[in-house]
Amino acid sequence: MLKEFKKFILTGNVIDLAVAVLLAGATALVVNGFVKLIMMPIVGHFVGGTDFSELKIVLSEAVVAADGTVEVAENAILYGEWINTIINLIIVGFVLFMIVKAYNKTKKKEEPAPAAPAGPTQEELLAEIRDAIKAQN
Repeated sequence: MLKEFKKFILTGNVIDLAVAVLLAGATALVVNGFVKLIMMPIVGHFVGGTDFSELKIVLSEAVVAADGTVEVAENAILYGEWINTIINLIIVGFVLFMIVKAYNKTKKKEEPAPAAPAGPTQEELLAEIRDAIKAQN
């Protein structure tokens, strides 16, 4: 069983998958940073200086004690974060679209296979069969 596991774990597919997962995680950090730190301030600037991450609907205010500690946390719907997530999805989708489009341009286009030579028609085959039968008699 240990040999089977070792063989499975060391196959190219498992290692490739592991590398892909690690790269996807690193890429996610880069993309999230790009969207949060670069794109969202630009988008916020064009919509009147709004920071989407601060947009929320407060359902119940936080209760703060006299000493300044929070007794009950604020309960709010953070729809601004959701807007950020949607913008992130659109940006990531567009970037992936551009990458796939560029990759497809670099791929070598396969030339269509030459047409197979035309075989004899049905009439020609029947004539050959007829001639073969006549030759046997």
